[in-house]
Amino acid sequence: MSLTYPDRVHTALRVGGACVLLALAGCSSNGDGNDTATPATTSASSAPSTSNVGAAHISIKNFTFIPATLQVRPGTKVIVENQDSVTHTLTATGDKPFDTGDIDPGETATFIAPSTSGSYPYICTIHTNMKGTLTVS
Repeated sequence: MSLTYPDRVHTALRVGGACVLLALAGCSSNGDGNDTATPATTSASSAPSTSNVGAAHISIKNFTFIPATLQVRPGTKVIVENQDSVTHTLTATGDKPFDTGDIDPGETATFIAPSTSGSYPYICTIHTNMKGTLTVS
């Protein structure tokens, strides 16, 4: 069955609208009000998702956090992608308001930036020479 031009346009608009709704749903809060020590989630890398719009990104490559210093707003979703061939973590030092846990090669993890403004140094707990800073303002 072949769709006519108007049918193709309507189908494209419906699919686009569904994508926008999914992106908006991904930006909603879980409503529990708990902004401290948010657990990270890990998943295999895949094509970019529209629910990651507005998220900040940190890559791990050649035993380095890229960028080494990242500035975000309170509560920003941060996606960490391990592009190395070994497992890494991204763990805040001090009271550890965020910790991705182990991120295997080729995988990603996410965490939510703290709700309190400040500078949050972090390391890879497996390779402690790897350092970075998350600035929340």
